[in-house]
Amino acid sequence: MPLPRIPARYSGILMPFILSIIMTMVVSAVATVKNLGFGPDFIGNWLPAWAMSWVIAFPTLLMALPITRRLVRMLVQPA
Repeated sequence: MPLPRIPARYSGILMPFILSIIMTMVVSAVATVKNLGFGPDFIGNWLPAWAMSWVIAFPTLLMALPITRRLVRMLVQPA
């Protein structure tokens, strides 16, 4: 069963949404393992840390993207 496709006009929100999920999952997992180790409580410690970091990261990413695009345009030669 194929996934329903989202209209292209939502790609500006969908890309940072997915990126923030992936990045916060990886970073919070690394921080959790570094601080607490990889034991039987890993998931129970990691999931709340991931959720809190994602709630902060997604809106931050939405605000930072326009600034980042402008900076990249300043640093990259036009095609």
